[in-house]
Amino acid sequence: MDFSHWEQSPRSSWRMAVLVGANTRTYKFALGTALLDAAAEGRSEILLRDLAVPYAMGLVRHLGQAPQMRLRAERGESDFLSVAEREAAESLRTGSPTEELLAAAIRSMPGMVMQKFHNLPSGGAKVPHRFYELTGRSPEQVVRLSRELRDIAQSEQAATLRGELSARWSIVETSFAVGIGQSLIREGVVVDMATLQITDRQRRRSVAGVTDAVIGFQRGLCLICTDPIALGIDSVAVDHVFPLSFRRLLPTDGKGTTPDLDAVWNLAPTHAGCNGQKSNRLPTEQEMFRLAQRNEAIMQSPVPLRKTLELTLKRNKHSSTRQGEWFTFIQHVRDLL
Repeated sequence: MDFSHWEQSPRSSWRMAVLVGANTRTYKFALGTALLDAAAEGRSEILLRDLAVPYAMGLVRHLGQAPQMRLRAERGESDFLSVAEREAAESLRTGSPTEELLAAAIRSMPGMVMQKFHNLPSGGAKVPHRFYELTGRSPEQVVRLSRELRDIAQSEQAATLRGELSARWSIVETSFAVGIGQSLIREGVVVDMATLQITDRQRRRSVAGVTDAVIGFQRGLCLICTDPIALGIDSVAVDHVFPLSFRRLLPTDGKGTTPDLDAVWNLAPTHAGCNGQKSNRLPTEQEMFRLAQRNEAIMQSPVPLRKTLELTLKRNKHSSTRQGEWFTFIQHVRDLL
């Protein structure tokens, strides 16, 4: 399912902005977090200077955990991340950005991340809804927050959107890390079923929780009942769409391989109650269709989730480049059972 065919709602536009597109830096996630915080307070506008404070602090906090840009990319002394690295210790000590860091954020945001936030990766397209407009002149520029942004920031799915953004930030910055990043790009990720964490294959380092990482590609909906999942409010389970109890029925291809039912492609966030009622039954046609749609959406996202699903198709002798292949693969698994 192409992202452009999602319902034309502000929430879907927000998810497209966060989940789609190649990331060379993590500025988009810091801005998204700051915007949600401001809109959750019901504000219709905020000074750029005030928005720059949580934006800058979000980035310096993450700088201590993982790289925030591709390591081979060039940057000068005045580059915002260069300034952030120099000013991180003092900013973290005081709990607010230094004057130099704040000035660098105010200077760089309008022509960089704020200009690109709504962009999609193909053909200069943009998401259908705009979440802010920057008006006025420096130093008193004002960010006007849209009604749509305030609505989603105050909705019952706000925690879900925050979880998706945080997971995407973690996935992207992990892909920048030395060694780990190359592993993710080549080999994708695996799932630690004991903790329900997505990890890299080689070092088993936790990258993000399964639910937060993939629920946005389901539009925040339960795969079984299709009602919204509100993280922090609803009790959530991660469902094996094809239950593990059927694994023994799957034939191998002569080389000892069989579709891995513990992999990302077969795991879907659901309401805990829906999951309990489903028990060990096979998925319905509608659930298989929704799972295929979800996986097709992930195939349009950057690595490593896309790479993970590509490898699943290749290992099971299915095309990883043909659109709609997930519908074929999932029906194939059902036919094997």
